[in-house]
Amino acid sequence: MKYLNNIIVLLLLAVGLFSCKQKSLERVQLIGEAQGTYYSIIYYDDEARDFKTEIDSLLDAFDQSVSVYQPNSIISRVNRNDDLVVLDDWFIGNFQLSKRISEETNGSFDMTIGPIANIWGFGTFEKPHSIDPQKIDSLKQFVDYRKIKIENGRVLKENKGIQLNFNAVAQGYSVDVLSDFLQEKNIKSFLIDVGGEIYAYGKKPHNESWKVGIEIPEESDGERVYNKVVNIYNEAVATSGNYRKFYVLDGVKYAHSLDPKTGYPVKHSILSSTVIAETAGEADAYATAFMVMGVEKSLAFAENHPEIKIYLMYDDKGVIKTKMSDNFKAYINH
Repeated sequence: MKYLNNIIVLLLLAVGLFSCKQKSLERVQLIGEAQGTYYSIIYYDDEARDFKTEIDSLLDAFDQSVSVYQPNSIISRVNRNDDLVVLDDWFIGNFQLSKRISEETNGSFDMTIGPIANIWGFGTFEKPHSIDPQKIDSLKQFVDYRKIKIENGRVLKENKGIQLNFNAVAQGYSVDVLSDFLQEKNIKSFLIDVGGEIYAYGKKPHNESWKVGIEIPEESDGERVYNKVVNIYNEAVATSGNYRKFYVLDGVKYAHSLDPKTGYPVKHSILSSTVIAETAGEADAYATAFMVMGVEKSLAFAENHPEIKIYLMYDDKGVIKTKMSDNFKAYINH
């Protein structure tokens, strides 16, 4: 019995020493620039490791795959019909996700919209001097996600004039890339925000969910005001809105949400769509599609896709109103 008591004492001492050696989690925040916007990453790590250099390198490499603003990126070479270009996993992932969302939303999302977006000034960020309906009609032959596919490691186009643009999915997808990176580093709790596309993993210390604000649509760039705050973990949040990305030409206001079927900006009352989904790439793409689909079609879509949660703001005779899918309500921080 004395021998057994000694063992128990030694075990208790060992547990005590182990507990003393355990490090507390430290909060680390990294801030930088990527894809023409900001990124902010918060994570908790018992070693307080700084991954900024690796993250910056990762985002730079990602741009060399899917950014149309990089002249020698994979997507730019595909758009130039370069037969020697080799597709990487990031390009293929963005392509496949875009194709799937396009099919699910019956073309409300379309990665081939780029040429028409450029005419409207939303691809180049340059306001056009005028809009030429004939030019838009002539470009519509190049806008159709069904006319392009990947086969045997190559992009095949029905028409060489088709141009790809992942702008409505790549930012969210980059968040997922960073999420994979942090999980590989054994980080158990983090929040990634790249230009408003967000993914939250795990919970904060003390078992707290991450909180994300949904902004009230305002045309000015003043202080942000939030309509709702949602609690999330192990999911992504993305918002698409027309209230800042627009211009006025000849007295007419044109918003950046283009309907791929018509080639013109949508005219319905929706101001912003916020989506909670399993991945940031999905949330980003769906949020864009819902801006084209409008309030009622988006809510009907959510009913048939319970994995997607949506919160919509729209204009009702000058008054901002909201609607949400039933499964979104559980996320709201009351």
